[in-house]
Amino acid sequence: MKPKYILAAIMMSGSTQLWAAPAPVSEAANSTQTIEQRLAQLESMMKTRNLLQVELQQQLNLLQDEVSQVRGVTEEQSYKLEKVLQRQRELYQEIENRVSKVYEQSSVTTSANVAVNSSQAISSDLSENEAYDRAVALIMKDKRYDAAIPELQNFLTAFPNSVYMPNAHYWLGQLFSIKNNDAQARIHFQDVVSNYPNSNKRPDALLKLGIIFQKENNFEKAKELLNTLIKEYPSTTAAKLATERLGKM
Repeated sequence: MKPKYILAAIMMSGSTQLWAAPAPVSEAANSTQTIEQRLAQLESMMKTRNLLQVELQQQLNLLQDEVSQVRGVTEEQSYKLEKVLQRQRELYQEIENRVSKVYEQSSVTTSANVAVNSSQAISSDLSENEAYDRAVALIMKDKRYDAAIPELQNFLTAFPNSVYMPNAHYWLGQLFSIKNNDAQARIHFQDVVSNYPNSNKRPDALLKLGIIFQKENNFEKAKELLNTLIKEYPSTTAAKLATERLGKM
């Protein structure tokens, strides 16, 4: 082989080795930078997840607080309900005691006709007691307010001289108040106030009348009735309620 051809072959071989040389340092740097970027992204994701966990924990704490508050309200309402039920049981017991006394009296009474005066707390007429207790049971036990109204009205007609007249008028006033019929309620409460000065329902009737007149914006009449209640029955619960109402009027 001629020398010039040998030289050319050597040059060609060297150029091939040059072409197959490793990648420059700048390409490796680019590869390293990509890994660092990925690590940074992972760190950012971890931070975001940690923030979400903290936020979820805060929300969980708020929900637990709300559950505790609801539980407290429920317990308070249960306590109040138990008080109402206890009061109803006491009223039922009072009715049962009254009926029992009537039966005891009737068993030892030899006279067929027993005079009833207006100062008696309990009637000696069994049918009268039954009629009244039936009407009260519709209110207190069955909660059948619409049915109790005609029952009490029939009682007033059937037993016009009954010792339960003021109570019957008071209950009718209450029932008409529930139905937002203040005109009828006023009639029955006024009957108690005007005609039964010794009735234990009179303080409550005065309070209810005052409330009705207040609702009708007749504040002068409302104050008059509430002040009368406080003056005549100062130690009653109705008087305390009247004092509070006057303070806000």
